[in-house]
Amino acid sequence: MTELVRLTKYARGGGCACKIPPGELEVMVAGLGPATGTAELLVGLDHGDDAAVVRLDERTGLVSTADFFTPVVDDAYDWGRIAAANALSDVYAMGGTPLVALNLLCWPRDVLPLELAREVLRGGQDVARQAGCHLAGGHSVDDDGPKYGLAVTGTVRPEELITLDAGQAGIPLSLTKPLGVGVLNTRHKATGESFPEAVATMSALNRDAARAAVAAGVRCGTDVTGFGLLGHASKLARASRLTVAIDTARVPYLAGAREALRDGYVSGGSRRNLEWVTPWTDFGAADEDERLLLADAQTSGGLLVAGELPGVPVVGELLPRREHLVVLR
Repeated sequence: MTELVRLTKYARGGGCACKIPPGELEVMVAGLGPATGTAELLVGLDHGDDAAVVRLDERTGLVSTADFFTPVVDDAYDWGRIAAANALSDVYAMGGTPLVALNLLCWPRDVLPLELAREVLRGGQDVARQAGCHLAGGHSVDDDGPKYGLAVTGTVRPEELITLDAGQAGIPLSLTKPLGVGVLNTRHKATGESFPEAVATMSALNRDAARAAVAAGVRCGTDVTGFGLLGHASKLARASRLTVAIDTARVPYLAGAREALRDGYVSGGSRRNLEWVTPWTDFGAADEDERLLLADAQTSGGLLVAGELPGVPVVGELLPRREHLVVLR
């Protein structure tokens, strides 16, 4: 039974492309400061970082995040792995280590068999185990459409925090995973074609990249997910009061991504990303196709970090603030 169900047919969007558009999100949360608590808040809502952080003591910060989304692939087990890796990435993006997570599951129990839900949870469990993170319970609701993710808690040394606002001019930018999963997932949803490399990329943990970043002294970065490379780069530039320069020829892409774009498999989320960043982006000689790929809504993408990491391509650099937040060259 499970092999006959195409989960992506039950999703309006796919993966991180189903996020509320960034411009609308900024308006929605404007003026909503964090509630006052007893612990010192190290990272909150100011810049839209990947997770919240409070100080436990001089050597320990507590990292907290939640992330869930609609099916990005038809295979239930793979979707569970991808969603778990994506949620865990928020902790890695802050330079932290995930310790414990809780399942977040929405399931149309009268439409889809519970055996499929079990496969989703099994996929999440296997990735959490790979991360060395406890996955202990969670919460589920009967919903119109399937959604899955994790609420994750981890720790970080305050002096090793990686944030959006810690950038400095002159530092190179590195990207730890290739782009293109957005257009490939859109093609998969429309045609049923499978893209094993994209699945492997999305389900891969950002753990090793985060460890390498911390070891290299990186203090500024983020992960690249639903707002695309351009969207997340512009958030970093705004928070650090700098300009991000991206060398388009150096940006890596998954095999088949350009072909999927050529054939028209672009999500609405990617088009909204491009519309959002256009006012503060100097596109240079980049044509519409290049712009769409750079704005492509990623699911469980890599880390974009200010620094050089072994074996990771440098895709640009941080510059003193110019007229535009992002410059393509």
